[in-house]
Amino acid sequence: MSQATSDDLELASMGYEPAFSRKFGTWSMLALAFNILGTWMVFAYNLAGGLTNGGPVSILWGLCTATVGNLAVAVSLGELCSSMPTAMGQAYWIFRLLDGPWGRFLSYLCAWINTFGWSAITASQVAFITNFMLAIQSMIDPTWPGPWGWLLFVVYLGITLLLSLINAGACRKDCFLPWFNNIVGIQFVALFVAFSLAMLISVGTDSDLRYRSGSFVFGTWLNQTGWPDGVVWFIGLRFSAYGLTAFDCVIHMAEEIPAPRVNIPRVLYLVVLIGAVTGALFMVVSLFCIQNVSQALSSPTGLPFTTILTTTVGLNGAVALIAVFEVNSVGQGVSVMTATSRLIWGVARDGGLPWASYLSHVDASWKAPLRVLWAEGIFIALIGVLYLFSEKALQAVISVSTIALTVSYGLPIVCLVLVGRDRLPPRKFHLGRWGYPLNVTSIIYCCITTVFFFFPAQPNTSASEMNYAIVVFGAMLVISVIFWFVSGKKNYLVTDTAMQRAIQEQNLLPLTEHIRNDQIRHYLEADRSRLAASRLMALWSIDVVAQEPIDEIGLYNPEG
Repeated sequence: MSQATSDDLELASMGYEPAFSRKFGTWSMLALAFNILGTWMVFAYNLAGGLTNGGPVSILWGLCTATVGNLAVAVSLGELCSSMPTAMGQAYWIFRLLDGPWGRFLSYLCAWINTFGWSAITASQVAFITNFMLAIQSMIDPTWPGPWGWLLFVVYLGITLLLSLINAGACRKDCFLPWFNNIVGIQFVALFVAFSLAMLISVGTDSDLRYRSGSFVFGTWLNQTGWPDGVVWFIGLRFSAYGLTAFDCVIHMAEEIPAPRVNIPRVLYLVVLIGAVTGALFMVVSLFCIQNVSQALSSPTGLPFTTILTTTVGLNGAVALIAVFEVNSVGQGVSVMTATSRLIWGVARDGGLPWASYLSHVDASWKAPLRVLWAEGIFIALIGVLYLFSEKALQAVISVSTIALTVSYGLPIVCLVLVGRDRLPPRKFHLGRWGYPLNVTSIIYCCITTVFFFFPAQPNTSASEMNYAIVVFGAMLVISVIFWFVSGKKNYLVTDTAMQRAIQEQNLLPLTEHIRNDQIRHYLEADRSRLAASRLMALWSIDVVAQEPIDEIGLYNPEG
């Protein structure tokens, strides 16, 4: 049996028909994930948070802590994906692990949390490009009074439209997206080398500049928050966690890569390792080259890294490097939007969103979920409207991205530990005796980082300086619960319940179209999502391809 046939059968065994070609390879998927994490430049962008919340000690040694925690999470999710590789990922696994209505409800909440988190990640990437683009003007003219809210919004809107258009056309040729991500990934590595060498060589050859000492880079503690040092250590983990989050992008692309049970887990832990190593190296370079911490923190652009770059390589060199990086950032934004669209499409396919049957459509000509892409673009644009009112409100929405993704990572792992690891279906990536310790480590890490993500920058802060991430996250949960009672309870994953009942009651595979239609009407007449029929047909089609009865290939076997 060919790999393609095997992949289609495994997907059908979970009740899904193939909607996309498996065009990605291991390297192109790793490139996509590396582009999305963007660890070294995310660290540069958020350097202010690292310098004020612990300084070099928090930046480098906190990164070591975050790497261990994220690796534990990555391999835990990799094992789950190896047993059940679907685009919806975490929410689907919860549904399979927890029996009964509570399992379906928790799965629905996880789907919304994950979807909101990825939408916020996309918005943050667009804001990242916008802010760096306009920072160039502030670097050239420090007296420039901008950027104004309307200008930020216009640039943000243009970038969102550009990313949507590229994604809409990218799937028409199967080779384009893998090729595109490979090119962007290679350029991102080249930029990492160029930025690092430019700063190191400039400081080394300019008599007016000096390298910082090793004791400063690896042993200086800076606390400018007012929080006790112990609290600051955990708050400082936000800096590292943000640069290593979003590796679940490959999970949501599981239906577009051959042998996902093997390749997805491999990409998950590799991208965390590569992100951590490149991020650590770049931070070491930046800390050795920083000339004045106070001057960097008071940068006219609001981004300390631009001041570090300007004082080392000069204004012209800094502007040139950031301009080249901006072009590559657009490519990274395409990767982010690709992964987000696949997750939204996967949730819609299972009836988890309003207008699910409309959004779950994949255009046959464009070979892409165009409706999801346009809906995603509109939602991202609406988030950008906050530029016109309060940039702090926008940052509150964007900051929830890491919180939401971390919660979506922890939920299925908690469910797995509660029900027992023996409930996992057969898988090709098996953690063995290390499974339980790694799962528990993942849960502890997710809980600690989630709690401290909600902390404000300073104690006893004013209302204007509060961390409103908890308000945004709470509002998102309230909205998801409302939609659960409005439509989710009736539509979400009822197709899977209907299919399981059909398989249990019918031991033979229907052999004619007439019998298939009768069975669909008989078993699924109560299904309101209008998605069940095609999936049940996908299950029955296995007999045509494999000539094997359902019970022999272990479909929907809760005991694994």
